[in-house]
Amino acid sequence: MNGQQFYTAFARLYDRVARLPGVSRVRRRVARALAPAPGDTVVDFGCGTGGNHDAVREQVGPEGTYLGVDYASGVLRIARDRAAGPRTAFLRGDATRPPVCRADAACATFLVGMLADPAGAVRAWARLVGPGGRLALLNLERSPARVAAPLNPLFRLAVRLGSPPGARSDEPAVERLERRVRAAHGQLRRLSTATVADRGALGFYRLTAGTVRPESEW
Repeated sequence: MNGQQFYTAFARLYDRVARLPGVSRVRRRVARALAPAPGDTVVDFGCGTGGNHDAVREQVGPEGTYLGVDYASGVLRIARDRAAGPRTAFLRGDATRPPVCRADAACATFLVGMLADPAGAVRAWARLVGPGGRLALLNLERSPARVAAPLNPLFRLAVRLGSPPGARSDEPAVERLERRVRAAHGQLRRLSTATVADRGALGFYRLTAGTVRPESEW
C-alpha cells in the first residue's frame, strides 16, 4: 500500500482526528500566525479533509481564495463535500511541485515530516508566494518539556502506526519525522523574517511563520 492508498483508506478516521477540539484550536492558531490579508489567495498544502479551511477563510474573508492541495483522492472527496463554495477549491497534486502559479500565502500542517526533501519544498513554496508573501508550518514532534516526558513513548508509537507501510525504513519513524521537521522549519527561518516561532500543547507542536525575503537574501 503506497502513501496515497494509505491516506485514502483511512480518510474518515483521519478526518475525525483532524477535527478534534484541541486540533481545531491549533489550526486557528496557524491561520492567525499566517496572517493573510482579506482578499488574499492562500494555498494549504497537504490539506487533507480541509481541516484548515474554516480558519483560513475567517482570515481572508469572502473575497479571498482558499486552495487546498493533497495527493490522496479519498481525503479530497471528504473536503469537497464539506467545504464546497465560491472561491474555494481542492486540487489533487504534489505539494513539492505546486499545481498553482501564484499565491499570497501558503501553509502546511502535519505535512513536511512526510516529504523526502522538506527544505526543498519550503523553498518552492517561498517562490510561489514571492517576497512579502507569508508562510506557516505546523508539525508535531516529541516534547522537550519534562512534564510531558511520560507521553513521548506514546507519541513515538503513534508516529510509527501512522506511517504508510511504504514509508517505513531502517530509520525509526519518529527520528525521520523530526529530522524532516527540523529541516523544514530551519529553512523557513533562513529565508524569511520569522515573526512567529511557537511551541505548544506541552511542547508537542512546533509552529513557525514568517514573511518571505527576496530570493537574493536566502
